[in-house]
Amino acid sequence: MPRPPKWRRVDLIPEVNYFKPAGIPLQALEDVCLSVEEAEAIRLKDLVGLEQEQCAGKMSISRPTFQRVLASARQKVADALLNGKAIRIEGGNFQMAMRRFRCGNDGQEWEVPFEEMVSGFPTVCPQCKSPNVHPIPPPGFGGRGRGRGRGGRRGW
Repeated sequence: MPRPPKWRRVDLIPEVNYFKPAGIPLQALEDVCLSVEEAEAIRLKDLVGLEQEQCAGKMSISRPTFQRVLASARQKVADALLNGKAIRIEGGNFQMAMRRFRCGNDGQEWEVPFEEMVSGFPTVCPQCKSPNVHPIPPPGFGGRGRGRGRGGRRGW
């Protein structure tokens, strides 16, 4: 049995998650699904301009894994641009680098870094010690748990 995929660290979920060629009705288009971590790889390497080693470190994955994610993302973008397909960004194997939580008792909000999230979600509010703690989804995000695969706006 293959080992489960490692969660990739993502700093940003794009606010716009669908792109299509102008002048072609949506119903007539094929689309390409770009995972959130593939979009993050393109952002870090091509938009921010980091070296692959730095990008891999920011995503908490190895450099060869980063290279595979980036190559997959670039292939999908090239397919969409050159073959007139839409690009949909969703799903994948990722967690947000910073995760916000809110206490249901006192409304206190706080962020927990990715490194601390690896050991699990906070169980109590840091201010009032109440166990009534809830995650806050990132802006523009569906708000479901982490997950993977096509159609899952999950993984935050």
